[in-house]
Amino acid sequence: MKAPCLFDEKHPMKPLSESERAEILPGLDGWSLVEGRDALHKRFVFDGFNAAFAWMTRVALVAERMNHHPEWANVYDRVDVTLSTHEAKGLTRRDVELAQRMDQFAAGLAKEG
Repeated sequence: MKAPCLFDEKHPMKPLSESERAEILPGLDGWSLVEGRDALHKRFVFDGFNAAFAWMTRVALVAERMNHHPEWANVYDRVDVTLSTHEAKGLTRRDVELAQRMDQFAAGLAKEG
């Protein structure tokens, strides 16, 4: 049985307005806008591969429930993440929510930069 989606799929996500961006994006610690694309990026660094992979597994479970899957790459202790909502062709509240969840899960696991 498929887990319930945290978002209403009948109402597609709209890209963040300029006022929403000004209000929300500065509160995302360590996230930056991707040049040439309406997306967010962050590099997470952990104590080793096991910590990085454990974090990715935890995020994957939430992302699946949200029906919102990150673009990410893992090399040993690093995970590079890019978030954008493809059907909205840009950043949405869904990206912000997933970024916040990723940060919460990384608290205490990620190395301080």
